[in-house]
Amino acid sequence: MKTNNKIDGNVTVDAFSRLYEEFAPRVFGYLVRRTPTILDAEELTSTVFLRAFTALANFHGRGSDAFGGWIMTIAHNVLVNWYRDTGRSKTPDHLNDYADTLDSVPSPEHLVEHNEQIQSLWRAVAALSPDRQELITLKYVDGLTNKKIGEKLGKSEGAIKQIHRRTLIALEAILGSYE
Repeated sequence: MKTNNKIDGNVTVDAFSRLYEEFAPRVFGYLVRRTPTILDAEELTSTVFLRAFTALANFHGRGSDAFGGWIMTIAHNVLVNWYRDTGRSKTPDHLNDYADTLDSVPSPEHLVEHNEQIQSLWRAVAALSPDRQELITLKYVDGLTNKKIGEKLGKSEGAIKQIHRRTLIALEAILGSYE
């Protein structure tokens, strides 16, 4: 195909190619923000320029600005027709992957309740003696085993188990008094 073939009396294929290069990014940007996938936007961009190419004889504007307005009108109409044809109620496939995740997101009420429980627990820990606070911190914050805690505190693993059990009983009693 010769690049200087006339499409109509005023525009050559070469001139249309230059218009495509100038306006394709703008049309694609418009469509990609309004479609569920990049592939949809690419297909619609092709459709827009195909329609513009076939309807070029009906274009009577002059200059790049007039062509830009005309091509964006075609892009809008192609998009509206695409949504009309595909149906608006269909959930894009890439969003279906997140449906289960959205169902498992805790509600704000649940988050507030959980936060209140954590605050109550820390108040109860603060009511313990300093050595028992350290035990709770080493066990549940630092994630140390009873053996490692014993080494750190200079006590046997059995002693740490016993202190831990007594500390949990004390915490339970303190938390029960908050209710």
